[in-house]
Amino acid sequence: MTSTPRTLVVGAAIVRDGTVLAARRTGPAEAAGRWEFPGGKVEPGESPAEALVREIGEELGCAIEVTCWLPGSALIGERHQLRVACGVLTHGEPTPTEHDLVRWVSAGELDDVDWLAPDRPFLPALRERMAP
Repeated sequence: MTSTPRTLVVGAAIVRDGTVLAARRTGPAEAAGRWEFPGGKVEPGESPAEALVREIGEELGCAIEVTCWLPGSALIGERHQLRVACGVLTHGEPTPTEHDLVRWVSAGELDDVDWLAPDRPFLPALRERMAP
């Protein structure tokens, strides 16, 4: 019995001035109104970092540089696997096009945000990286 390989999804923990960018989903219905690290699927022939740079450009109209990958991965349903990278803005300001709102969240506010379940496992390592 062989299992179908999971599609890799990448998310960006964009860090600036001791805060991280969170993006609020508009859909699907079960995810609407909840927060995530913006990003998307890795396309064939792309590295995870290249996919993340492309997705952030498409979703937020800005450019980032991937600085490191947070440890681990999380399952999203039956078919997808999430990895999250830290990044910094290199050009522009995040303007949501696929989300209805973005906000900058401090390390102390991370637990107050209604994150989607796959994003939650990355919060402890992110909190450590955000520490002064």
